[in-house]
Amino acid sequence: MSDSFNLELSEEQEDVRDWVHGFAADVIRPAAAEWDEREETPWPIIQEAAKIGLYGLEALVQFWGDDSGLQLQLVNEELFWGDAGIGMALFGTTLAAAGIYANGTPEQIVEWIPQCFGDEATPQVGAFCSSEPEAGSDVSAMRTRARYNEADDTWTLSGQKAWITNGGIANVHVVMAVVDPDLGTKGHAAFVVPPGTAGVESPGKIKKHGLRASHTADVFFDDVVIPGSCLLGGKEKLDARLARAHERKANPEKGKVKNPSMSTFEVSRPTVGAQALGIARAAYEHSLEYAKDRVQFGRPIIANQGISFALADMKTEIDAARLLVWRAAWMARTGQPFAAGEGSMAKLKASEVAVRATEKAIQIHGGAGYSREYPVERLSRDSKIYTIFEGTSEIQRLVIARAISGMELR
Repeated sequence: MSDSFNLELSEEQEDVRDWVHGFAADVIRPAAAEWDEREETPWPIIQEAAKIGLYGLEALVQFWGDDSGLQLQLVNEELFWGDAGIGMALFGTTLAAAGIYANGTPEQIVEWIPQCFGDEATPQVGAFCSSEPEAGSDVSAMRTRARYNEADDTWTLSGQKAWITNGGIANVHVVMAVVDPDLGTKGHAAFVVPPGTAGVESPGKIKKHGLRASHTADVFFDDVVIPGSCLLGGKEKLDARLARAHERKANPEKGKVKNPSMSTFEVSRPTVGAQALGIARAAYEHSLEYAKDRVQFGRPIIANQGISFALADMKTEIDAARLLVWRAAWMARTGQPFAAGEGSMAKLKASEVAVRATEKAIQIHGGAGYSREYPVERLSRDSKIYTIFEGTSEIQRLVIARAISGMELR
């Protein structure tokens, strides 16, 4: 594994990027408006992706296994360039896989990640369940409880999760729950809820402003009993972590104890930034093409500085955000510490660039951009969630401020 940062893509990286771009252009984009209107999970497209090896464990291993950390970001940018709703339907499962990878034992990783994806004949999806009605960015307010039953080595989960991608339709739910309320966020643990487990209920898909092809729902866990083996990391590791957390609570100088939700988000933030980049780049490219073709007062509108400068700003901001995303992805892959909140920088910049770029895209398109005749209207709706989910922009700024100041700011 190289610890040197190189912006030159390898031939393999370029080949994978071009392959995914072709799928996004030929399969995703032509279907984007239809699935946005239907507000349904695009199972035929998920199955098509599984057939060509773009959706599944092998694909994820290939993308994650890149020593530079860039391959997964390249793939996500291209998919979400195609369409963010369908892109999330394809990649929402990755967050569940990341939760298992970040917290599970090697045996659990091998057992459960394949079940998140299913197979080519019967593709499945996975769900990562952390947010709650009163605990979004504030994970310390989490109320879902996990109680250990020593007599039969089982856990009982009780609580409600909110705004869960693939919630209720997932084959595998990865659930964050409180096991020791006295420890706050350090008293959380991650669990796998296997397929068909009794007591898992969902009222159905939430109607959303954007990402409409991606299933989002609340999930209720009503005294759900799961085997002890479904505790990610195992009981021995959990007990040791809780003991360290209690010791640190009594002696704060002893050092930090990681929260399992945050471990997952640290892995995923550059990837979320790459998704926002795909949306922003699509908005820019649509706008550039439109500005060259649209004639007003006898000349293309790109000849006006008000339009050309806006496009120049869009391109500059997108490239700047991509550099932050690539840096954070490389740092995460090579084990470099996020000493200044670099992961949050990448997610913050890319998400806000996406919102600004799509807003400018509508402005450049004028009245046409406000209609569903052009895709920039959908891109604008899809972009907004990126400043909200997986840590709001305000939370990202707080993470960065804490990192650069060394203070527990609130």
